[in-house]
Amino acid sequence: LSQCQKQLLTIARAILADPDIMILDEATSSVDTRTEMLIQNAMLRLMEGRTSFVIAHRLSTIRDADLILALRDGDIAEQGTHEDLLAAGGFYADLYNSQFEVNPKA
Repeated sequence: LSQCQKQLLTIARAILADPDIMILDEATSSVDTRTEMLIQNAMLRLMEGRTSFVIAHRLSTIRDADLILALRDGDIAEQGTHEDLLAAGGFYADLYNSQFEVNPKA
């Protein structure tokens, strides 16, 4: 099995287990962008009504979270919703913009 297939099987197991609390650590790191979007849509429905912790470097993965904790050097640098953190223009906004800017600065 490829790394992507292993990751998808692990997510499927988590869904079937129907836990009260979910911890997803880089759950979509080995999948392509299109597959990530499909997984995110399924996970939004799955996480409804339960406590979920999602750890991710791809900030698109956590965009819809109720609360985002942005960590810098192991400490919470900022917290809030995606929209609030972008509006604040701080650490999270810098990270997010660096992942999605079309022409990165030299």
